[in-house]
Amino acid sequence: MDGTLKCIEDEIPFDVPEGWAWARMVSFSSLITDGEHKTPQRVNEFQGYYLLSARNIQNGFLSLNDVDFVEKSEFDKISKRCNPKENDVLISCSGSIGRVTVVNDRNAYVMVRSAAMVRTININPYYLMFALQSGQLQNQMQKASKQTAQANLFLSAIQSLLIPIPPEFEAQRITQIAEQAISIISMIEKNQECVSQNILQAKAKILDLAIRGQLVSQDPNDEPASILLERIRSEKEELIKQGKIKRDKKESIIFKGDDNSYYEKLSDGKCRCIDEEIPFVLPDGWEWCNLSMIGTTNIGLTYRPVDIETDGTVVLRSSNIINDEIDLNDLVRVKTTIRDNQYVQSNDILICTRNGSKALVGKCALICDLKEPASFGAFMAVYRTPYYQYVLHYLRSSLFRGIFDDTNSTAINQLTQDMLKRAIIPLPPQAEQERIVSRLDCLLSQLRDIEKSLN
Repeated sequence: MDGTLKCIEDEIPFDVPEGWAWARMVSFSSLITDGEHKTPQRVNEFQGYYLLSARNIQNGFLSLNDVDFVEKSEFDKISKRCNPKENDVLISCSGSIGRVTVVNDRNAYVMVRSAAMVRTININPYYLMFALQSGQLQNQMQKASKQTAQANLFLSAIQSLLIPIPPEFEAQRITQIAEQAISIISMIEKNQECVSQNILQAKAKILDLAIRGQLVSQDPNDEPASILLERIRSEKEELIKQGKIKRDKKESIIFKGDDNSYYEKLSDGKCRCIDEEIPFVLPDGWEWCNLSMIGTTNIGLTYRPVDIETDGTVVLRSSNIINDEIDLNDLVRVKTTIRDNQYVQSNDILICTRNGSKALVGKCALICDLKEPASFGAFMAVYRTPYYQYVLHYLRSSLFRGIFDDTNSTAINQLTQDMLKRAIIPLPPQAEQERIVSRLDCLLSQLRDIEKSLN
């Protein structure tokens, strides 16, 4: 500015091709400005004048879905330096710093301080927009913004940005190619989103077919599920008689009456008809039951922050279930009293029963062999059954999801022990369970491979 020469070799990040040159933003701009420091009075209705802030600046476009308006009298008061025109380059200067777009219309805009504008001289504004989105220029802006207590990109930093400038016609070709590439990338991203949604729908449909008995064929030679349930009941009674387990005081039993209606016998001996809760007709050999009839469930360990010790017992939490599998990268360990039934075993199903996000309630994973003893947290449950492979798929079905999606309206979303125990499940013959699981594993593995290919 004052004619002094300064060596900036340490600021030049790379050599540019022949015919190119490095230049500071200020050297090829007729105007670099931010918006009004005193925010104009807003109005609720559109009167032809938009009030832009950093949130409206997205990479490659102006987002006007959440925009404020000003009336004409306010617009007329504002300095014209704050009114972006067609082909002006806009930069977000707070929040998500460094988003860039070009004004491509003739609407009447007013900027506030969180946005900045660059009006170029003989430089293709779209080339500048793409250049500013590059990793090199983004790093320059991010580095400049962090030099203040609160991240803001000031005009002085924008003016000082070093930009690689190509010849005019090359800038046009770069812009055309970048636009084509971005269009293709955008199409791919949309297709990926569409495929991802189709995969989710396919998973849901496959699980739905499986628990309806429509995924594999039935074999009339299979032992019926009614005999399996009777054997489970007899074995449970024998264990209770031997004192090896205690009778569940809240156990309920589902059965089909002589009138062909379904009933639930509650722990107090009362029976209630549940025909309206039976969602579909089962194939021959299948039976409706609930989870308490074919397995057991326990709630997890409550611990205090002072109990956390680096050499304590592992406590599995919701964060340890990622993509339907147990993930041991983020472990909490505690030193406190842990009851026998609060330790997990191989082939237990770990279930998230309480979470601030309803979408996470019910997510589950199978616990395989762990290298050390582990417990599970209070917002979790463990379900234990010999039929864990089939039950695991049921727990991921829309039928199970509907149990707490429709009935739980509490502020903190949760799946209670009573809801878990009384959840109705269509039970196939054991031989058919094995065929269903084998088919499901194959189909779901194929879908996972497709998901991986999208990434």
